[in-house]
Amino acid sequence: MSDTRAETTTKSKGGLFSGGFDPVGLLLEGRAFFGLIAIILVFSYLSPNYLTVGNLLTMSSHVAIYGLLGLGMLLVILNGGIDLSVGSTLGLCGVMAGFFIHGVELAPLGVTLYPPIWVIVILVCGVGGLVGLVNGILIARFKVPPFVATLGSLYAVRGIALLITNGLTYNNLGGKEALGNTGFDWLGFNRLLNIPVGVLVMIGVALIMSVVLNKTAFGRWLYASGGNERAARLSGVPVKRVKISVYVLSGVCAGIAGLVLSSELTSAGPTAGTTYELTAIATVVIGGAALTGGIGNVRGTLLGAFVIGFLSDGLVIVGVSAYWQMVFTGAVIVLAVLLNSIDYRGGAKKKSKSTPSNGTPAAKTGDPGQTKSGDTQQQVPQKTAG
Repeated sequence: MSDTRAETTTKSKGGLFSGGFDPVGLLLEGRAFFGLIAIILVFSYLSPNYLTVGNLLTMSSHVAIYGLLGLGMLLVILNGGIDLSVGSTLGLCGVMAGFFIHGVELAPLGVTLYPPIWVIVILVCGVGGLVGLVNGILIARFKVPPFVATLGSLYAVRGIALLITNGLTYNNLGGKEALGNTGFDWLGFNRLLNIPVGVLVMIGVALIMSVVLNKTAFGRWLYASGGNERAARLSGVPVKRVKISVYVLSGVCAGIAGLVLSSELTSAGPTAGTTYELTAIATVVIGGAALTGGIGNVRGTLLGAFVIGFLSDGLVIVGVSAYWQMVFTGAVIVLAVLLNSIDYRGGAKKKSKSTPSNGTPAAKTGDPGQTKSGDTQQQVPQKTAG
């Protein structure tokens, strides 16, 4: 209640939503959106082929991979954690898809099973969820720091993918009609309403996640535990269950991203998704989430994915060296973190200024016993008895 009153008082003194106009505050609030617009304008000027329908749809297909990983990472970061294993999980899930499509040989029975595509999708998402479950148990039950636990998973999962393929790549993932396992390329090449299926999958996951975060008890628990885990635990929030769940969901999102990427490439290699965990973190940070937890949303994460995807593809289109691409991407990430820290620090200063030194919440405009004169509030003397 005190935060609400402080915020109301601050805005009534000429903030962004009152009579005054705060351009700096507007730029900070919409930094990801304005950054995306700037990227589109710059590369449209540098290349006439950038802002075409065909190229935008192609770039959106690439954005879908970053968006799916970023949405899973958002849940983990909202909880105050980090997941460095999503890139390796993406690679392992792609490899598992290729493994199942090429047939599961049961040597003792002398048969080879070829699961249908819908079964493969479920199995692959289950593999991603299993990796996340291991991470979540290590972190929530055994108190292993998230950075250490997921860093170990990064190497272990990548090693498993290499062992399964012996370092090789699965090609020809189209399947065969006679075996009943065709249709995998539908994810990567088909379109509905002229929109790539991968983009529609990302939108579907984003909508589900938005509803979960904003309309369910799990979403409230997640924000509460990320903002203050001890207070959430004392309030009855199942903190450990929430923590395990977000890592499982992050693994499932990585599995879906692995399916979409393998379908787009029509191949599955054990090194796919290398460094994608850093891209996922960048996507969430650019979208305005706080690495300390408790702050972030789906809309911002999707904008961050478009910023990363459109920037990377734009640099390729105009012929920028791959080395310079890394420099520009790193600079954007640092700038995003810097703007986040400025934004959060400014918000904290506003709240502290609107709260008196004795800890009493600032009075809300319109409260009983108060009148407003211009931009200042004066307290009306209270009538005394007798």
